Amino acid sequence: MQNQCSDHTCALPNSLAQRRMSWKRILLFSFQSLGVIYGQISTAPLYVFGTICEQDIKSEEAVYELFSFIFWTMTIISLLKYSYIVLMADDDGEGGTFALYSLLCRHAKVGLLPIDRSSIEAMNYEAGSPFEVKVESRARRAIAKHKSSQYLVLFLALFGSCMTIGVGVLTPALSVFSASSGVQRSLSDMTHKIFSSQSTQQSVSRALERCKYPSICTSSLCMCYIVGIYNIFYWNKRIILAISPVYMYRFVQNIGVKSWRSLGSIILCLAGLEAMFADLGHFSKKSIKIAFVCLIYPVLIACYAGQASYMSKNLHAINFNHLSESVPAGAIRHSFVALSLLASVVGSQATITASFSVINQCLSLNCFPRVKVIHTSDKIRGQVYIPDVNWLLMILSLTVTIVFRNIVKIGNAAGLAVISGMLVTTCLMSLVIALYWEKSLLLSACFLIFFGFIEITYLSACMLNFHRGAWYLVFLLALSLTVMLAWHYGTKKKYEFDLENKVTTEWLTELSLGLGVCRVPGIGFIYTDIVTGIPSFFSHFIANLPAFHQVLIFVSFKSLPVPYVPPSRRYLIGRVGPKDYKIYRCIVRHGYRDHIKDTDDFEEEIIRSIGEFIAIEDNDLESLNSQEGRMIVIGKPLSDGNALVPLNDTNSYKGSANFENNYSQTSTSGSSLESSCAPVNRKKVRFMLPPNSPKMQVSVRKELQELIDARESGTAYVLGQSHLALRQGSNFLKRFLIKTYIFCDKNCRETPVALNIPHAALVEVGMVYTI
Repeated sequence: MQNQCSDHTCALPNSLAQRRMSWKRILLFSFQSLGVIYGQISTAPLYVFGTICEQDIKSEEAVYELFSFIFWTMTIISLLKYSYIVLMADDDGEGGTFALYSLLCRHAKVGLLPIDRSSIEAMNYEAGSPFEVKVESRARRAIAKHKSSQYLVLFLALFGSCMTIGVGVLTPALSVFSASSGVQRSLSDMTHKIFSSQSTQQSVSRALERCKYPSICTSSLCMCYIVGIYNIFYWNKRIILAISPVYMYRFVQNIGVKSWRSLGSIILCLAGLEAMFADLGHFSKKSIKIAFVCLIYPVLIACYAGQASYMSKNLHAINFNHLSESVPAGAIRHSFVALSLLASVVGSQATITASFSVINQCLSLNCFPRVKVIHTSDKIRGQVYIPDVNWLLMILSLTVTIVFRNIVKIGNAAGLAVISGMLVTTCLMSLVIALYWEKSLLLSACFLIFFGFIEITYLSACMLNFHRGAWYLVFLLALSLTVMLAWHYGTKKKYEFDLENKVTTEWLTELSLGLGVCRVPGIGFIYTDIVTGIPSFFSHFIANLPAFHQVLIFVSFKSLPVPYVPPSRRYLIGRVGPKDYKIYRCIVRHGYRDHIKDTDDFEEEIIRSIGEFIAIEDNDLESLNSQEGRMIVIGKPLSDGNALVPLNDTNSYKGSANFENNYSQTSTSGSSLESSCAPVNRKKVRFMLPPNSPKMQVSVRKELQELIDARESGTAYVLGQSHLALRQGSNFLKRFLIKTYIFCDKNCRETPVALNIPHAALVEVGMVYTI
């Protein structure tokens, strides 16, 4: 007993230390979130009142009514809805519109990408994993039965993503326009500085990690709080009474078109609130909630109250509704304006970064054309920079700045973007409550009706400002949504064509013998989207050029509706046909926030995984056979050690010389073969068998040695280059979507797997898909 007590006593300091360390980390995350998450919402006081037409604020009573709306809107929407409800609907620690969509894809069968039955088994982790659909309910059966409901959910997810992009375009112009109202400064130069080059963007990301941006936001919040408290006690203490909902009732009683239109600007007090949920993966829920409840919310309420207090006593002053005018004149005002400019850059950078994150998720789900994605941080997953999108956002933001040159019109467009994004979150969240949390339909309906009614009210006010600048958001929505839908539609049609025209494995292993197919030394990587059967482009290739490599590996990259896939469960390896044919299939699984590595690393990882598969397959014959579609997860360390031992060696890598010499001069109709003879220097990892492996059987050792020999002979990569063509008589909508897809496909980046492949080892097989 004494020993047990002494052990327990000794354990107390360690547990206390761990608790202190955990709280230190939570508080540190809360501080860091001020720059990353709350950068935009902390700068909202710069333009909320400033975007209201001065003619719409005619009396002190009107100021009270508008402040009452701000107070209750922030309390109900930001504090209740987001802090205490929406933050709980995370997808393995990730948040945002696509996180909600991925939850519904896994638990309500709303995914639209066609997948055959055999591939479902290959895509899932295992029974009891997050991929297992829950028990069927009436709501789930209704969604699975009606295809229109699945299209609606996808449309909502894409619509919400477009709203995030719209905020990323409008916020830089709006925040800098507001912050620079106190100084004579070139607005175009300021906006151009926000959309900086790649090197500056990466340094910005490093600055976020070093807590420079949180320091700026903290200083700005402190200044806003001090100015707000000062204005309340100096100008009008009665503003505190305006938190009474009676003032909102009076506003509704005397409602008019002009007064109702002003609510479209009030909703800007929630600008940036979606980032609190979208950037959940960078921090913890507790740290985000602590930062908002204990700091952001009370400071912003005090700031808005102080600004309203000043406005109520200065109705006839010029620019009375700008925050900088309520700051006492002198050095304090100059310091406040300078700090506001810095804070506006921070807030704008946060929205631009959120746009990058959303587009990166759309890329993983085949809803956006291929663009270059640069991961700017090795410590924070999901922190990305997209150069092409950065330039596009800058052009669009400069366009709205030059065209409008009016903070009211820009604010009207931004308000419509903010409330539309929140309404999408409300709709998806109600589905999550019913289908994922498995709460009653009544509770889900209450959530949708309560918050949806409030947001639709603000949406109607924003629509009244359609001719006053809000039309620009509709233009952005039409542009981005058309590109997303067209790309998803084209990708879906190509995938359906591949599924319908694939051939069985027996065709390659048995029927192909009648074609006189010969095997050449080396390894052939066949990249395809399907996970069972032989892709049509490869069967077309074999029919015209009857040869393939000694070792053949079909490689598929599959995005799963989860944020991340751990390396230990990333590779699925299986066998195609009998062992003697040495044909394997590898499925590389990744989440919508995973960073897909380049081909240099994948080649070695795939070969190493196949070596482990050969060793495991021999030891577990009962649970794994050679039937097509049966896969095994590779990644966990083997008990007997590695099946293949890597040896690093830098050589000039020219691909499979034998294959190229035999067929580089051959061409066929309907296919295109592209290759070049220039050698490419790449880091080639060589393999050898483990020196001492008494448990390894002779057959396994022989197959592994053949794999090593094929690796030494060279490697070739076969990619399908499909071209879509319209069938005569297609309707207008189909022709428009396909032509948009063809235009984007020709002008976007190549597939990531083809970028680092040596040209001498690359074979592209072209096929025309008529749809």
